[in-house]
Amino acid sequence: MYTIDKLGVHASNDFDGARLNGFEQKNDSTVIVKIIPENTPINNSPYYAFSTWSNEPKPVYYTFEYPEGYKHRYFPKLKVDGHWTIIDSSAVFENDTIVTIKLNVTKSPIIVAAQEIQSSTHVKEWYINLANENKSTIKIGSVGKSKLNRNLPVLDIGIGEPKNKEIIVLLTRQHPPEVTGYFAFQEFLKTVTNKSDLSTAFLEKYRVIAFPIMNPDGVDLGHWRHNAGGIDLNRDWSKYHQPEIKNAVTFITKELKQNNSKLILGLDFHSTWYDVFYTNEIREETSLPDFISNWFKKLEENITNYKVNEQSANSTKPVSKGWFLMAHSAVGITYEMGDATPKETIQEIGKAAAEQMMNLLLINN
Repeated sequence: MYTIDKLGVHASNDFDGARLNGFEQKNDSTVIVKIIPENTPINNSPYYAFSTWSNEPKPVYYTFEYPEGYKHRYFPKLKVDGHWTIIDSSAVFENDTIVTIKLNVTKSPIIVAAQEIQSSTHVKEWYINLANENKSTIKIGSVGKSKLNRNLPVLDIGIGEPKNKEIIVLLTRQHPPEVTGYFAFQEFLKTVTNKSDLSTAFLEKYRVIAFPIMNPDGVDLGHWRHNAGGIDLNRDWSKYHQPEIKNAVTFITKELKQNNSKLILGLDFHSTWYDVFYTNEIREETSLPDFISNWFKKLEENITNYKVNEQSANSTKPVSKGWFLMAHSAVGITYEMGDATPKETIQEIGKAAAEQMMNLLLINN
């Protein structure tokens, strides 16, 4: 815990998902919030999360300070009385690259965070609830442990025997702060398992393997980007140096072999500054050569005033979408939601994306 006695103001990073590296007084009304990354080099995505309160009610200004070369990315979110909101824009002040926010603090702590906190505990609560609602279709398993011995959960989803079923792989939270991508993953999976006629027909024919939190160490430690080994997991998909990737790949490979199955589609849910789908240019050699164009067409037809933003290139780095393609001749897509995309929009796109995927795959076979 940090305390500035002269101001009677406190801050804490004692919770999963926190990131606060220093807390100092600047003047009679302003404190400096120091944020540094887990290690460098690292991309310019400074993540922060801390709680703050005061001895007496008062307005306090909080100025974010990052190492040289890094600047503020995420618009602050607040958790007050158990509820998340986005800070009012009138309480955010920018001076060149320096960002300051104004909070009316009291004895009741406010959490200030770059994104809504979804720790490994929150994720576990979510997938257990989903599995309990779908006991006949979802089995919870584990592919092993992370570098710091946290569980790496996997959801095995389908109806009937897995033998000879083609497989779709879904994964998310390789990068800890990318919560909007995780929200899309949640809505996508919720739709795939919603017991509709479409969902039932799909899960009778296909098997889904889903990884709801690939980097639990980084998530709970409040990392900007990396795992506990200081590595970007989405640069390890042919190296297998990190236990998170190695364990997931080992599990997928074993399931394919044991069940005489083929991996046909992999979706990796992330977040970035704007909504975008990153695809591979190679299509004809995959199991589903027309899937991407047909899927995007259906999304535009089924979401009002929606235009797909696709950026296509063959991977030159060991990322998941390249691994799906090169290791399995499967369609690989990095599904990115914008940092500030409203949750309602994320859910609308996620639901439509799942429905149209299921429709197309059922038509395809």
